[in-house]
Amino acid sequence: MLIRTNQGEKYIRIHRVHLEEDTGKLTHVNKRGEVYSLVNLNRAGVPLLEIVSEPDLHSIEDVAAYSRELRLLLQTIEVSSGDMEKGAMRFEANLSMRPEGNEELGTRVEVKNLNSFRAMENAILYQMEAQKKTLSSGQLVQQQTLGWNEGEGKTFPQRSKENANDYRYFPEPDLPPLIVSDEWISKVRGELYELPNEKRERYMRDYGLKVEDIERLVGDKQSAIFFEDCIRAAPCQNPQVIANWLLADLFAWLNQHEISISKIKISASQFTDLIHFVQTGKINQNTGKVVLHEMLESGSRAAEIIKAKGVQQVSDTGEIGLIVKQTLNNHPNEVNDYLDGKETIANWLFGQAMRAANGKANPQLLKEILEKELSTYRSA
Repeated sequence: MLIRTNQGEKYIRIHRVHLEEDTGKLTHVNKRGEVYSLVNLNRAGVPLLEIVSEPDLHSIEDVAAYSRELRLLLQTIEVSSGDMEKGAMRFEANLSMRPEGNEELGTRVEVKNLNSFRAMENAILYQMEAQKKTLSSGQLVQQQTLGWNEGEGKTFPQRSKENANDYRYFPEPDLPPLIVSDEWISKVRGELYELPNEKRERYMRDYGLKVEDIERLVGDKQSAIFFEDCIRAAPCQNPQVIANWLLADLFAWLNQHEISISKIKISASQFTDLIHFVQTGKINQNTGKVVLHEMLESGSRAAEIIKAKGVQQVSDTGEIGLIVKQTLNNHPNEVNDYLDGKETIANWLFGQAMRAANGKANPQLLKEILEKELSTYRSA
């Protein structure tokens, strides 16, 4: 599997993928000196897919990139929801230390049932430090299975384990061999969803999006679907502009209201209509954000809201010129401060003029007229 880190691209080999059944869950309790274990069999018999990687991960950054990319892949092809809070996915980290330059792997430990990326990274960091101390003192690392105590921020031993054959794998005589043909593999491959790396390459090639924007879109399946619906709804619009509105303004509203993009009241065509109104100057950027929020609240179209509120952008140079002159006349002290060298006052005056225009003035045009008027004051 290809991962991307600050050190560049890297391939992580998959050793095997096999099916299991959940046998249940043990919870080990040590409370007020009383030690006991609880058994939960609610999930017993639930099918599990275990993916075992080769020891190609050499840093926390590698681990983070691989685990997130693996979850994204499984979500994309709908093998798993990837919802770690609900137990749909767990990580089990195997860690071994070795002297720099030594090719032989050291004794490994396994940390079981890590239910979040944060827990996995913290457990590995804790074990790295623990094994460093053990090896530095001349002692040997014990091969064992560990649990992770989130509250205490440390691992704890569950059981010792020698080798993989402790699991006692053996063939099941009542199961006939499963023959997988090349034709079947080709058929299934043709039915797969576009994989994350393929989507990244296409977004770069066809849309020219920024790398960080591609990662955010590809990282959420529903967001990528909505983005592509927008592209189909408005093929003439700039894809980067659509991505900007989606990832900034729409995502901000979704986060604030804790709503999935698949649950919003507006369609992709309604969303791109709003962007079109901003791009063509019918409304300005700030008004567009206000209109978007009302669209998301009510489900109304942008044109209806713009008409009802009367917020069409003013681009008449004569009207804006009068607003600028009136603003300067109303703030003579600030104008004098500007003429005395406090040039940042121009930004304040711009804000006052925009306020006088009820936020409807074309900002670029207002800025140009304001600069021109201030230059006449300076030359007077």
